[in-house]
Amino acid sequence: MNLVSSFVELLQQLAFVMTAPSFASLLTILTGWVFARRRTITGMLLAADAVKGGSMNGQAKHHSAYHRLFAAARWSLDELGLAVFDLIEPWLGDEVIDLALDDTLARKRGRKIFGVGMHHDPLLSSRRTALMNWGHSWVVLGVIVRFPFCKQRCFCLPVLFRLYVSKKTVAKKGGWYRTRPALAVDMLYLLCRHRPDRRFHAIGDSAYGGQSVLGELPPNCDLTSRLTLEARLYDAVPPRRPGTNGRPRRRGRRLPTPRQMLGQRARRLTLNIYGRRDRSRVVDCVARVHAVPERPLRVVAVEPLTGGRTKQVFYSTRHQASAEDVLTWYAMRWSIEETNQNSKMHLGFEEPPGWTRRAVERSAPMAMLLYSLIVLWFARTGHRHYRKPVRPWYRGKTHASFADMLATLRRLSIQEQVSSLRLSGRGSRKVLKTILHALQQAA
Repeated sequence: MNLVSSFVELLQQLAFVMTAPSFASLLTILTGWVFARRRTITGMLLAADAVKGGSMNGQAKHHSAYHRLFAAARWSLDELGLAVFDLIEPWLGDEVIDLALDDTLARKRGRKIFGVGMHHDPLLSSRRTALMNWGHSWVVLGVIVRFPFCKQRCFCLPVLFRLYVSKKTVAKKGGWYRTRPALAVDMLYLLCRHRPDRRFHAIGDSAYGGQSVLGELPPNCDLTSRLTLEARLYDAVPPRRPGTNGRPRRRGRRLPTPRQMLGQRARRLTLNIYGRRDRSRVVDCVARVHAVPERPLRVVAVEPLTGGRTKQVFYSTRHQASAEDVLTWYAMRWSIEETNQNSKMHLGFEEPPGWTRRAVERSAPMAMLLYSLIVLWFARTGHRHYRKPVRPWYRGKTHASFADMLATLRRLSIQEQVSSLRLSGRGSRKVLKTILHALQQAA
């Protein structure tokens, strides 16, 4: 089994991050990753027809070589992620680069797997009850981009990853404990130093909006996130009068909290975000928070009038922006939630069974890097070959889902391989059409 040549050409641009034998193994693994039902190493080898002694070409490596690609081979996941970012960059233009920060749970079984612990499970939890699950907690940094084939939708393409290990696990197994926000700042610095001449804008939920991120941002990076309704806000420090003794003030006069702001006169705002038309009462101002008083923020307090949501507060270090901009930016964060779901549902993000540190830290993120590569390929080439399925129950669907992109990649790969067999004679077209239809239904 081979991937379509246009996708292989995209992958070849990543070859410089590892040795030629390792990259050849990676190509085989990614081929199996696209076609396999379950994303174990052996399952992917079977899907790629790369089992030694059973493959059609008879040149396959021993299966242990593919296990060593994640467990022992000398290559860097960060370098691979930055190489994927370089492939994304031409689509970003000269504007500020929007980034999304989030963490996601990969459920696991077994106590000997490196880094596993009990973490909050958002899928099982409700607003009233928080439930935990056993697995890995991954902090993900993705690039938010719009493509010409679907301008009304944002895609989040993951590029950098960090495995969060809980304090309890570190105390038991040893090592250095690092919080999720600290891991996020690590990735921001890595990406911002990779392109020091570009301006970045990170978007994260309240877990990545506190002092540990806001106060440690790289010089060429801004942040949009959330505050609590009781956040302490301050005005700018007034000019210091000549001859005044004592330590200079760090904060200006105290301003109303976001909850008090919503008790004042507010304007009504209607925005098309989250795929619907939202109406809200909005009050905004420029203020400083208590923990980082030297940085001005655009603070936006929102009371939704539709949708059944509660009062919320957002902020952005791009303090010259409008309230509409801040709310629109934060809504773009939802794209990383879609990425997490698609990577788990269609690419088996939770399935790789590695248990050593290197295998764990490399195997699962490869599913999300493959997600980024498939979306990139679809934007470059695949959208021209996309066949919209006949689904009369989805009359409002106007763009291809990730499942459609993956099905298109599989179909074109099979089509190219079958076409290379040079079938001829009566009924050959019907055979090809039957094969492609069966593949499309299976995908």
